[in-house]
Amino acid sequence: MRFVRAVCFALFAGLSFAAQARMVQRPVEWTLDGTHFKSVLVYDDASHAKRPGLVMVPNWYGVNDIAIKKAQMIAGKDYVILLTDMYGENLRPEPGRADQAKAATTPLYTDRALMRKRINEALAQLKAQAANAPIDTAKLAAIGFCFGGTAVLDLARSGADIAAVVSFHGGLTTDDPALAKRIKARVLVMNGADDKGTMPDAGKFMDEMRASPADWQFVVLGNAVHCFTETEENLPGCKYDARAAARSYRLMHEWLQAAFTGTP
Repeated sequence: MRFVRAVCFALFAGLSFAAQARMVQRPVEWTLDGTHFKSVLVYDDASHAKRPGLVMVPNWYGVNDIAIKKAQMIAGKDYVILLTDMYGENLRPEPGRADQAKAATTPLYTDRALMRKRINEALAQLKAQAANAPIDTAKLAAIGFCFGGTAVLDLARSGADIAAVVSFHGGLTTDDPALAKRIKARVLVMNGADDKGTMPDAGKFMDEMRASPADWQFVVLGNAVHCFTETEENLPGCKYDARAAARSYRLMHEWLQAAFTGTP
């Protein structure tokens, strides 16, 4: 009887431990050029097994509860994600306030060298988290949405030593097409066929990629406009599309897996 009770207790304790496993949400802070940044590290602590690390740059509203929820969904049990603050802790556009978001992104679009410096610092901060989080530093990549897509493409253009970058409905422009010759990462870009904000730049972007050494793919998602992964958006030109979102996430996982394993 005592043996049965002991077994039952052990099983209960195991179940209790499993139930306590949670999605870690930990602040990561740094200062660069006098600006203090507050980002968030996200991962599932149910396992201590090392997994790939991703820098994730959200849309132009930056780090907020919506972006954290999205990072948790993507991270799952597969990745450790650094949800990256590109503006500084004192600049937090309110969701839905496009005027505030535009004001926040304009300095970075105007000074692309500054954008590249900040996103490279975020990559360095992700690597540093390997001391306290289950990150496989041999498997690093970056993903970004809208403005964030532009940022991670600039990370690739900077010559960052990472396996891959994935851009979702991101801006395609660059201040210097010649930078593409530095790209080491595999580049996956996914934009909506009816995205009037980004698709006019698609031709120049593909010319840029053709002149680079990158393994790249440009995917056009039919019937989708801008913001197709942003669940809170429902405007004619910036609208969530469940079908396009599901396809793009599937392609992202496949692309990252191939990049991390060195397969075609």
